[in-house]
Amino acid sequence: MSSREELNATAPEQESSTPNRDLLTDHDTIAAVATPSGTGGIGVIRLSGTRAIEIARRISSGQTLRERTAHYTQFLDETGSVIDDGLVIVFVAPRSFTGQDCVELQGHGGPIVLNQLLRRCLDLGARQARPGEFSERAFLNNKIDLVQAEAIADLIAANSEMAAKQAQASLSGVFSDSVHAISRDITALRVYVEAALDFPEEDVDFLSDGQVTGTLQNIITAVDELRSRARDGALVQAGATLVLAGKPNAGKSSLLNALSGDDVAIVTEIPGTTRDLLKETVIIADIPFQLIDTAGLRSSDDPIEQEGVRRAEKAIAQADITLHVLDDSEDPVLESINPAPNALLIFNKIDLSGRSPEVFKESGVDAVALSARTGEGIDGLRSVLLKKLGLRDDSENRFSARERHIQALEETLAGLEACQARFSMSGAGELLAEDLKAAHNLLGTITGKLSNDDLLGEIFSSFCIGK
Repeated sequence: MSSREELNATAPEQESSTPNRDLLTDHDTIAAVATPSGTGGIGVIRLSGTRAIEIARRISSGQTLRERTAHYTQFLDETGSVIDDGLVIVFVAPRSFTGQDCVELQGHGGPIVLNQLLRRCLDLGARQARPGEFSERAFLNNKIDLVQAEAIADLIAANSEMAAKQAQASLSGVFSDSVHAISRDITALRVYVEAALDFPEEDVDFLSDGQVTGTLQNIITAVDELRSRARDGALVQAGATLVLAGKPNAGKSSLLNALSGDDVAIVTEIPGTTRDLLKETVIIADIPFQLIDTAGLRSSDDPIEQEGVRRAEKAIAQADITLHVLDDSEDPVLESINPAPNALLIFNKIDLSGRSPEVFKESGVDAVALSARTGEGIDGLRSVLLKKLGLRDDSENRFSARERHIQALEETLAGLEACQARFSMSGAGELLAEDLKAAHNLLGTITGKLSNDDLLGEIFSSFCIGK
């Protein structure tokens, strides 16, 4: 009896899974180290594919392996010598992460031992998995959708508790469920419209009875709300770029140190100390901010300082928020600043000027008076930064999202609004049906119901090997 037959003989009856397309034409069995590089108490090798169970049996001296049971065994090389000892756990298709037969070999976490064990798996017919290939197979076998697959990578890369919580929400289906709900509403409206077009001889004009326009408006509102939630989730996940700009000795580096809570930047009274971009990531209210300290903005004959100013101006142009730091102990020259919409004026050194810490408007621009040296007003700055990001106060309902999700929702929203305007003017049901179909297809790209191989390759190639 084969290893697969042994397992099936003891396994309960299972539902069959229907992949959305053939997984891989050659049905390779893949293997990879699933634990981080370096030493550790436990190291894991994962296998997935038609030969995974056979390989596991041969490595573990041919013992019978029951599904979802931890078997203690010795891992043997081709001569029968012991590589390591540990546990083998088998998951029979389709009841596994990838939807295929899967195996975990759990041994000791030394890189030499794990590499020996992986090499033995490859010698027995497996091949090295590509980055993200386990998750890709789970997606292709309808075990997870594309949003959930991306949430796995987001959960691993989370740099704050909120980011991890959001990724877990997406992994559990919160984002996908919202997309599916809107898709169902669009489907229902498409059915209604198509029915009205198919039966034009009816006395009642279904397309002008108000139901279509009301339902369409409800769908537009739902897409707009989901776009806002996705934007918030993406911002928490990716963070915001915060650039400190201003003249030399205004206190930019001191402000960087105050926000980071560490002396990451050299602070001196010598103008031009900062020549290059200095970057530091800080967490404010669970939002990661990448702080970028820049060279002082001034004219200089020093080619190195000129390059620093050029880089500073480039960073300012790409920033989510720019802090224009001014020396409040002198007379700040506001005329020299042309603040962008994302600008925040910082009147620093109030410990020298005597001004009280405050948040106010200066010529219509948000401003904060503070002292980077003493810390006065820093809390006010943190509050203003969060406000300028535009995050809504509904953190319990957030989920992780990516830029491609936001773009798809924005395109869907724009298409639906254009569809609403055209239908209001023409009342043409045929055009309405085509517009609704286009919006439906755009939503399908979010969850992967409609996606191309180039998109899938780009997404899964960013995963780590073993996931």
